[in-house]
Amino acid sequence: MNPPDLLSFNDYGGDWAAYETELNRVFMTEIARGGLTFRGEPVNCRRHDEVAGRWASYWHLIQEGKIEEDRLPDLRRCERLRWVPWVIQNGVQHPEIDEWQNTRKTEVNTLLWYREAYLVILGRRNGYWLLRSAYCTEQRGRIRQLRKERDVHIGI
Repeated sequence: MNPPDLLSFNDYGGDWAAYETELNRVFMTEIARGGLTFRGEPVNCRRHDEVAGRWASYWHLIQEGKIEEDRLPDLRRCERLRWVPWVIQNGVQHPEIDEWQNTRKTEVNTLLWYREAYLVILGRRNGYWLLRSAYCTEQRGRIRQLRKERDVHIGI
């Protein structure tokens, strides 16, 4: 079982406005209002603070950068937007999706890592999960860190 096809920028003739509109449509229909559940509880997205009429979670799924106001679109994240619900829906039973927990500051996160290449991060809340972010894992240092966390958690 493989993830959905990529949403390529080139399929929109290099027209960022058309591509971004489609990305937001996919986000709203398949993720924010897609009825996603994980371990029997709903997965919700952060709406506020909206920017340009788009939910905060949407921007976290298609942009990168440490400083909120300076985040920029990342085409690899954009292309894989449909992977977010696929990873969440298949995370429990798919043999190529590893699951573990980590703590960042005071937040406990559940990580779903597909083939050591794509990471979805969920935060546990009272009665639901919060979709925190998702991105490609390409940097060797980040992959090493994630492997170490995962291996400690699953007892390797």
